[in-house]
Amino acid sequence: MSRKAKAFIAGAYEHPTRLATGKTLAQLHVEVAMGALRDAGLEKADIDGYFCAGDAPGLGGLSMAEYLGLNLSHIDSTETGGSSYLVHVAHAMDAIAAGRCSVALITLAGRPRADGLSSVGARSYGASPDVGFEMPYGPTVVSLYAMAATRHMHEFGTTPEQLAWVKVAASQHAQHNPLAMLRNTVTVRDVLESPMVADPLHRLDCCVVSDGGGALVVVSPEIARTLGNRCVKVLGQGQTIKHLNGGSFDLTQTGAVQSGRDAFSEAGLAPADIDYVSIYDSFTVTVLITLEDLGFCEKGKGGQFVSEGNLISGVGRLPFNTDGGGLCNNHPGNRGGMTKVIEAVRQLRGEAHPAVQVPDCMLALAHGTGGTIGTRMGSATLILGGNNA
Repeated sequence: MSRKAKAFIAGAYEHPTRLATGKTLAQLHVEVAMGALRDAGLEKADIDGYFCAGDAPGLGGLSMAEYLGLNLSHIDSTETGGSSYLVHVAHAMDAIAAGRCSVALITLAGRPRADGLSSVGARSYGASPDVGFEMPYGPTVVSLYAMAATRHMHEFGTTPEQLAWVKVAASQHAQHNPLAMLRNTVTVRDVLESPMVADPLHRLDCCVVSDGGGALVVVSPEIARTLGNRCVKVLGQGQTIKHLNGGSFDLTQTGAVQSGRDAFSEAGLAPADIDYVSIYDSFTVTVLITLEDLGFCEKGKGGQFVSEGNLISGVGRLPFNTDGGGLCNNHPGNRGGMTKVIEAVRQLRGEAHPAVQVPDCMLALAHGTGGTIGTRMGSATLILGGNNA
């Protein structure tokens, strides 16, 4: 059955750099924008909508519109951390359906590696209302994820070995990606013997830190019809903010419970229909809990699911992150949502590396997480379909 879509992803581009010394943040945004436009077969003059998050320099969309020389009728600077770019695809779909724009550009760029920043230490969020209550206790990104992992182990008997299988699967895919930061395959033992960062998470349970970025071009159905058969359908979306709720909070659950449910409902699909998934993988535990919350396995059964090799392309029943993901390939600007959509687009076009391409891939899910699953998060889910879906 052919499924109608309100919008299509026509262009997708991932910046090849992993260390951007000599390039400014604005330059990276421009380079990914031009790459996505080339991929779509469109020109800069075609853009009438622009979407960015807090990684855009200066006044965000206002500054970048001038730097890029864009004439816009719609602009959006929604910020939900690493999930922002999936939210932007959803917002672009809504804006296109409402007639506010017809060609929407979404960009991400970052250079934390060049600037000597880490993804595992404490972060400063300025004057946000939680700072005075939480920062005196010294939380770090990795310790907050470790706290969620520890609780999941306590509740469901999940083991460090099971978490390690997520990294093993990612490494099996990254070996085929010449741009991946970590291309060597690893074993469960390798993960468990890597240095402990925050119990129970080892170094190899953590994502890489990289520069770079990516961009997407989302277009109306009318524009898509003029661009050939490489356009990918946006079939469903869901988004939510999950927070601490005054202390009534389940550490073993993410916002994917709601965002996934809403995305599947809009698409008229179920988890069993999906051929491929791009799951935000800031840490191995992020993937395991998200898979449960999206409905790909029962709650508490994520450890068993991943340890059976289900995430490995050509082996398991739910290939994930076939570019190596944030655990092995890249995590530009410590914001991995953009690259999750890009690899899903590659899979649906049949343009992933032949060694990891999912045969007859027609339906894909991309999921992004912003913030941390140990405190507050912005969760966003997209259901995407190939041209014949």
